[in-house]
Amino acid sequence: MKFDKNILQIECAAEVERICAFIQKYITEMRRDGAVIGMSGGVDSAVASALCVRALGKDNVLGMLLPEKDSNTVSAKYATAHAKKLGVRTMTVDIAPTLEAIGTYKKQDDAIRKIFPEYGPKYKSKITLPADLLARDAFNFFSLTIEDDKGSVKSSRLDPRTMRAIVAASNTKQRTRMIFLNYLAEKENAILCGTTNRTEDIQGFFVQHGDGGVDIEPIAHLYKMQVYQLANYLGITREIIERAPSPDTFSFVVTDEEFYFRIPYHKLDPLLYAWEHEIPEDDVARAMELTEEQVKRAFRDFTSKNNATKHLRRLPPTLNP
Repeated sequence: MKFDKNILQIECAAEVERICAFIQKYITEMRRDGAVIGMSGGVDSAVASALCVRALGKDNVLGMLLPEKDSNTVSAKYATAHAKKLGVRTMTVDIAPTLEAIGTYKKQDDAIRKIFPEYGPKYKSKITLPADLLARDAFNFFSLTIEDDKGSVKSSRLDPRTMRAIVAASNTKQRTRMIFLNYLAEKENAILCGTTNRTEDIQGFFVQHGDGGVDIEPIAHLYKMQVYQLANYLGITREIIERAPSPDTFSFVVTDEEFYFRIPYHKLDPLLYAWEHEIPEDDVARAMELTEEQVKRAFRDFTSKNNATKHLRRLPPTLNP
């Protein structure tokens, strides 16, 4: 196989037709009347919802907005504008009271205060990995960064126990969203449409029983850069396309690259494709204008993340034959 950095180019018209046929097939097989989709104001949900509208018609698609107190304010703004452009109905449920009731914010803040005792209601926080894996090698150790109401920023490396406590609290946000989305899908006799892309799926960048708890995943075969190709083809608004992808679960804005991938998408996706298809490292290095050591570094990271998250992509183990 000849590899080059443009290997992920797709024929958008044909791909849209193929995905729409997939959505229609499963609507029929599952005997559902339409689709429910969580609309986050990001490019993945924008593309997935636009595909559902093409496949099923705007009257058969219901968008759900599920903000909470740490959500970026532009998320609901972009999602609402996108839904209006598509002509679909929307429902908004603020999940902050639910998260408050189950102790999400308290658990998260208590964990943060083990590192920064002064952390309080006016502070913002995020966790990140070391920047730019291609520039330098570094272990995947998370750092906690906080900002006070005067703009003063502090960072500290996280010990594994505290990191797990913060992530565990954060993950209840995605799982809470799924409770409301599944309720609405069942009530409306609709399929629950997922928004995970292939880049996320391969590396386990989704939450078990959270954003992974859906009926269909129409873009899970597409790398992030291919999702952007479809976004342009489908006429998704520039604000959404140009917005930096983010998990949008921390009060201090953090991008997907900072939080998990450590490589910008335009380099990450071709490298991930090459890793999946076992392209020789020297061929990849030449095509991507990288050193072989940089390619090896990326491949090691992909292998580690893929192995550590295999359980997310499988049904629970059983003793059934």
